[in-house]
Amino acid sequence: MPPEHSFRFFRNVDCEYFPCHQGAAPETFNCLFCYCPLYFLSDCGGKPQLRGGIKDCSACTVPHAEDGYEHVLNRLKAHFAAQRPCARKSTSDQP
Repeated sequence: MPPEHSFRFFRNVDCEYFPCHQGAAPETFNCLFCYCPLYFLSDCGGKPQLRGGIKDCSACTVPHAEDGYEHVLNRLKAHFAAQRPCARKSTSDQP
């Protein structure tokens, strides 16, 4: 990854859980979002399972993939834009 994009990727091979998802490729695994910031979204773009009413993301590697940084930021931007009253008004004014 080019140095100008180094903030988008972090790998901690010294972590006792690395890689924390079975079947994930260690050489491309991104640890930046160790705890997924999309957990609170019902539609996070991943494939979580509901177990006893609790969201289980242990089989999801979306935030750890090569394009995971962009995926997480785009989902968060869309979610928060939809929550702002001025954003809802401005998008409803669009033709």
